[in-house]
Amino acid sequence: MPETFTDDPLTTERFDEALVYASRHHRRQLRKGGRIPYVAHLLAVAAILLEMETSEDEAIAGLLHDVIEDGGGMAAHAEITERFGADVARIVLANSDSTTGEAEKAPWHDRKREYLASIAHEQPDELRVSLADKLHNARSIVQDHRNVGNDLWSRFSTGSAEDVRWYYRGLADAFGARADDLGPGGRRALAELERTVDELG
Repeated sequence: MPETFTDDPLTTERFDEALVYASRHHRRQLRKGGRIPYVAHLLAVAAILLEMETSEDEAIAGLLHDVIEDGGGMAAHAEITERFGADVARIVLANSDSTTGEAEKAPWHDRKREYLASIAHEQPDELRVSLADKLHNARSIVQDHRNVGNDLWSRFSTGSAEDVRWYYRGLADAFGARADDLGPGGRRALAELERTVDELG
């Protein structure tokens, strides 16, 4: 099948700039329990969003969704607002567990309960970025469990397989309750999340 092209591409130089910004911010960071550069996760989240046929703002927010939480704080929120716009900054902030850094984060269960509750109130673009993030994380957990078995659970601050399963089942249920707001691409991603969570047990 021949390649196709467009004169009106979804991604512009803003996306390119966001990719460089995210890569620079997370340069030294690795995925839990291995040597995979953290930027692999950011690229995967952006890819899921693009495959949902979302907006460029959402794809950019996918690249930047952990900048505030992972050390940038509210200074990063201000910079994202200036460089990429208020909507991108709003989406990133909505997808941040914390704005104060790892040392000052609330306990794991408190943060996860708060995040699950927040899904009911998120705007549709915030929901889709959150869904893309959690879908890629769930895919990674399933793959890593195949590779390393139950040693996987020690990578999580909770240390408990049941806690992780509870959280991802809660995510699938919370997103399911907002299915009408996800759009067609988002609902396809939700269906995949539900299948992936079922694999988690």
